[in-house]
Amino acid sequence: MPARSAIDDATLRAYRETEYRVHGDAPLTLKIDEPNAPLAALHERLHVASSAFITAANPLSQPCDPSLNDARQQALADELVQLGFTAIPGVGQHPDNGWPGEPSFLVPGISLEAVRMLGAKYGQNAIVWSGADAVPRLILLR
Repeated sequence: MPARSAIDDATLRAYRETEYRVHGDAPLTLKIDEPNAPLAALHERLHVASSAFITAANPLSQPCDPSLNDARQQALADELVQLGFTAIPGVGQHPDNGWPGEPSFLVPGISLEAVRMLGAKYGQNAIVWSGADAVPRLILLR
């Protein structure tokens, strides 16, 4: 039996349907539980076995003022740099539910434990993590 979450079913469904778009030199789109060859190639090129897609915007999926979201994203970007990670900008955007896209980062080489801690610190319900198989997985934090 799957573990219960404090996150409501509609929000979980939206997370699973969202497209997690990574910008940068080789743009790619992550979808939950779908193998991603471009992500595998990125992992190989960067010599990492994992990556995570994370945002600091809209904690607990509660809409925030855009200027507050920008400040939160900058704080996350600064912390990632302090921790020695490269952060590739992106956006999490549901294809059709009207929720504004959330600025995010793909963080190559980050461990599941480290990204869980950052997600919790920035008040997120979940993060997206991909291991050596390059399959993005929704990791619930509450």
